[in-house]
Amino acid sequence: MADKQLKALEQKIDQLIELCNALNRENQALKAENASWQQERQDLIDKNELARSKVEAMINRLRTME
Repeated sequence: MADKQLKALEQKIDQLIELCNALNRENQALKAENASWQQERQDLIDKNELARSKVEAMINRLRTME
């Protein structure tokens, strides 16, 4: 009986280890995806700022032409 319980416990531990490994892999994938989204966000912020600067420069040039 004790041997049967020990085997069942070993199985549960193995399942927990596999679940932990799967969660670690998923966590790493999510971290990589998050880093990618953060980089894309920063790129868009930079492009937006560049566009804003160009528009402001054009407006200033138009004002000086008046």
